[in-house]
Amino acid sequence: MADVAINNVVDLKAEIVRLRLLREAQGAAIKQRFSSPSAIFSTVVSVFPKGSGSKYDIFHQDFLGIISRIVLPLALNKTLFRNSNFLIKALVGFASQKASHFISEDSIMGLWDKVKSMFEKKEKHKDYGIPPDSETY
Repeated sequence: MADVAINNVVDLKAEIVRLRLLREAQGAAIKQRFSSPSAIFSTVVSVFPKGSGSKYDIFHQDFLGIISRIVLPLALNKTLFRNSNFLIKALVGFASQKASHFISEDSIMGLWDKVKSMFEKKEKHKDYGIPPDSETY
């Protein structure tokens, strides 16, 4: 979208007409997309991954990925979204199901190592000067 410079009333009215035409064209495109039950069904199905060879298949996840598919929506709905309505809880469940694909044993172990390294004491190297066996001959 280009920024249109509006200098007077005529430019403003022309921009309003252009935006109304754009809104009607986008509305027609949306109506066409959802014109029949089969179109609605294909739109909903397109959200989910296709085929069993996908890396996001439930049977190709590790143990933590499968557990997170159950625990993550329950934890979010019981704590953060406790007083939310059904639609919000359903959206949270759907989003957390999609997010559970990124939770694996490798990502948890990497996060654990980073947190653990922040709290570990760093050993200071003690310098005792020149070692006795380093003399030149």
